[in-house]
Amino acid sequence: MESRRDVFQAIADPTRRGILTMLIQQPQNLNTIAENFNMTRQGISLHVKILEECNVISIRRQGRERYCDLNAKKIAEIADWLEPFQKMWEGRFSQLDNLLHTLKRKSK
Repeated sequence: MESRRDVFQAIADPTRRGILTMLIQQPQNLNTIAENFNMTRQGISLHVKILEECNVISIRRQGRERYCDLNAKKIAEIADWLEPFQKMWEGRFSQLDNLLHTLKRKSK
C-alpha cells in the first residue's frame, strides 16, 4: 500500500503521539489503546488508520484482536530530520558555555 501521508503527519496530533508512546514497549490491541484515551473507539480507530497510512505502525490480526506494532525504521526518519537541528543547538550551547566560562574568569 502506497503511503499518501508522511511520518510528520503521524506525529502532528497529540493523540497519535500518545499512541506511538504506548507502542514503544510492546504491541497493543485496539481496545487497550482506546482505554487510555478519553475518546470513542471509533476516534481511536481513525487515529490508528492515519498512523498505518503513514507507515509508522502496522496492524496484525491475532484471532479476533487487531494488534498495532510500531515501525521503528519509519520513526527513525524523524530523528534523521531533526539531527541537523540538534547539532545546531549543541553548537550554540557550547558557545554559550564558553562565553560563560570566559566571563567567570574575567570576573575573578
